[in-house]
Amino acid sequence: MNKKGSGQDILYVGIALVAFAIIIIIGYKVYYEIDAKFQSSDIIADKDAGGLARSASTTMLGHFPGVIDNSFLFLTVGLCIGALILAAMVRVHPIFFVFYIILLSIIIFLCAVFSNIYQTIAGNSELTSLANNLLFTSQIMNTLPFIVGIFGSILAIVMYKAWSEGTIV
Repeated sequence: MNKKGSGQDILYVGIALVAFAIIIIIGYKVYYEIDAKFQSSDIIADKDAGGLARSASTTMLGHFPGVIDNSFLFLTVGLCIGALILAAMVRVHPIFFVFYIILLSIIIFLCAVFSNIYQTIAGNSELTSLANNLLFTSQIMNTLPFIVGIFGSILAIVMYKAWSEGTIV
């Protein structure tokens, strides 16, 4: 009964993606610095004769370009599918299609700003090499306005298709 519009869902997807991408790149940098200090520490070498602590730290650092970068792709796809499911449950009269297109263009503009924010952070001289390791995160954030535009168009089709069918999924 208290269903929200899908334009708002698209904006939430964009905000969630930029927030998660910034958290990933800053977390990667922080752990990279911690690992560098950890590897050069003489105290760790004295306590850990087998070198297991150092290898465990390096393994954790290796999870950023692998597991965490792939989880960003999973988050992107999951948020989009969730928004599509929510859009299928809302009946919207076709007269609001014009307003949706205007709202979608504003959201695409905002996602371009979000993309520029990420690119500025990733373009920092200290973060460039680390950002290049995050393939999915960098690619999704660089093309965020296009992804949101395509996704928003698909959402419009789903929302207004439910009206023509006369049923709510």
